[in-house]
Amino acid sequence: MGTDHFAHRWIRGGSSRARAATIDGLGLPALLLPPVNADQVLRGPYTAAGTVIRALTPGVLQRNEGLVRRYDIELLSCAPELESIVPNSRQTLTSMALPTERTRYYARLRTQRIAHGLVEFIRDGLPEGGGPHTLVLEHAGRAEHTDTEFMAAAVRRIDPARLTIVICTGDDQSPHPALLAVLTERAETLEVSPRIDPAGDPASDPASDPATVMERAAGYLRTECSSDDPVLRAGYAELDPVQRARLHDDRAAELMARDQQSLWFGAIPFHLERGTDRPRAAQVLYEAQDRAVVNGFYEAVVGYARRGLSLIDDPAPDHARWWRITSHLGLALSVLGRTDEAMHVYDDARLNSTDPKVHMAAAYSTAMLYTRHNQPGERDQNLAKAWLNSAIATASLIEKPSDRAFSSAFYRNGLALVEATLGRRDEALRLVDWCLDSLDRLLAPTEHLLHRCVLKNNRARVYVSLGRLDDALADYAVVIDNDPNHAEHYLERGNILRKLGRFGEALADYGTAQRLSPPFPEIYYNRGDLRLSQQDVTGALADFSYVIELSPDLVDAYVNRAGIYLNQGRLEAAQADAVTGLRIDPDNPYLLVVLGQVQAERGEVTLARLAYDQALTLDREMLPALVGRAGLAYDAGEFDSALVDLSLAVELEPADALIRYNRAFVYQERGRWDEALADLEIAAGRAVDDPEIAAARDLCRAKAGAGAGAGAGAGAGAGAGAA
Repeated sequence: MGTDHFAHRWIRGGSSRARAATIDGLGLPALLLPPVNADQVLRGPYTAAGTVIRALTPGVLQRNEGLVRRYDIELLSCAPELESIVPNSRQTLTSMALPTERTRYYARLRTQRIAHGLVEFIRDGLPEGGGPHTLVLEHAGRAEHTDTEFMAAAVRRIDPARLTIVICTGDDQSPHPALLAVLTERAETLEVSPRIDPAGDPASDPASDPATVMERAAGYLRTECSSDDPVLRAGYAELDPVQRARLHDDRAAELMARDQQSLWFGAIPFHLERGTDRPRAAQVLYEAQDRAVVNGFYEAVVGYARRGLSLIDDPAPDHARWWRITSHLGLALSVLGRTDEAMHVYDDARLNSTDPKVHMAAAYSTAMLYTRHNQPGERDQNLAKAWLNSAIATASLIEKPSDRAFSSAFYRNGLALVEATLGRRDEALRLVDWCLDSLDRLLAPTEHLLHRCVLKNNRARVYVSLGRLDDALADYAVVIDNDPNHAEHYLERGNILRKLGRFGEALADYGTAQRLSPPFPEIYYNRGDLRLSQQDVTGALADFSYVIELSPDLVDAYVNRAGIYLNQGRLEAAQADAVTGLRIDPDNPYLLVVLGQVQAERGEVTLARLAYDQALTLDREMLPALVGRAGLAYDAGEFDSALVDLSLAVELEPADALIRYNRAFVYQERGRWDEALADLEIAAGRAVDDPEIAAARDLCRAKAGAGAGAGAGAGAGAGAGAA
């Protein structure tokens, strides 16, 4: 991009010292806060975002308490230390469930939603009237996945005239591909030549005495080993392994004394791993992993699990911890779509354990790969059912009745999913009913409340597939009563209410879902679609635009917004959306139709016809393309071609008054008055309040009665325009 003063920057290469000097020479606005180190070793997930949020929130709380309340989920997800001043008002059964009762986990895309919420909080929480600011994020190439999503969203969505974001990466760092794509498109790139500051060249300042070596090594550890200062690194490298381990122990103890939660997800386990207490390190890594599971930080779960397992030399003596780490690893890999790796995890579990609970859980998880997580071509419902039957058989041997009831219900719920996928909805319903009845009989009312809600939610979905919408609503009423802050319940109920024509209630549920969730594109898309159907064009346009801001690769949002722009006569905007959407999905017939309609309006007949032809090649029954191409043919005097397209359109939509109105004029051009009159009679019956159709019918009656054989006269223009 150009060298506009107000542009985000990507400073890459060289040392952090050299990058800082480069930034100082750019004349950027004042720093919002000191440069932020994004290296995940410091605090794990949201290392960078959490640092920014911890610094800004107290001031925002004084200026705009409502903004803090609106984004409390996002703030506490990235900076748990804020819980003393930011109460979490939107807890769900999922977030509060005990480890033994977790049967529902957050979606993989939740971290993207959190990232957008953080960006909006920072954007809207900037001090007013203080001029533009700069935010420097250093070591971005070492950032954890959650921070990568945050940085990409910030660069894409924040106006650099208000907050210039400077992303810094060293020679040994490569940004995540998603962040790289945004930086390439939205930031000015500045290369820093590799260099070593003479004052920091270890060759020019050798460390000979042990005290100096120790001082430099300790300085390196105080950066959590994230510094690229060669002097500090050299001092650390010169220590013998025993000295290094002791320094890591000391640094871990120092950080533990600070009582900052997020340090337990980054620097503390990092130092413990390199210290002398491997079991303690494994336990802390498991605790960090468990927190990541609860919050849906699945990339972090994988990292913690791999590190934790590397500290367990033999699963047998530490079986319980080994299985907790392993099961979470398999779950995270499954959710991330890394199903081959997940299968290896479950195979290894079967290989290394004779515990029936391990085999039971691994069987269920393997079934979920085959029924849900694998790519469609690699799914196998029969294999899924076989693995579930194995889990159910093992569960039947559990001695304690309440545990046996829960496990049996849990695995039969999985079997219900398989049956529903196979189209056996009645059998799926029978299984879910059995699960609920069993839990009601054998458990106390408050036991496993989360899983009972999951079962009722699943039963509601089966009811929807069976067309039993009122029964589905009854289940959602119970689920929402027990779990009132879970946004997706309202989204799903809103979809049912829309099907029932209860549009006001559906809109209310969509609004509640939006309030309870970090920015969630699907909610806004569904509301926009409903608003459009109710002629609330302004509201629909706002929703689709926000969806595109959140998820710029959601093609359906471009389709709908382009259609609105086209109807408003905003041809350039409609074309821009069509072109952007076609870059993402080149074979989208709806966007090709929009493009054709824009080109037809501009008189670009050849291009418009090509767009319509391409759309119809992809979908022979694409009605707007048939009508649009017929209009071009009519205007060109190609009446037979127009008649072919319009006749197919009538077959597809025999009750559409406008299509019959258009075909009537083509019939008139061919002298086929009786057929023209038949179309106009039907059109007038369908559009009783349309004076143009009524007038055309009356004129056609007169001409048909007189046996007219002349052209359609003035009517032809109307027909062409309508087409």
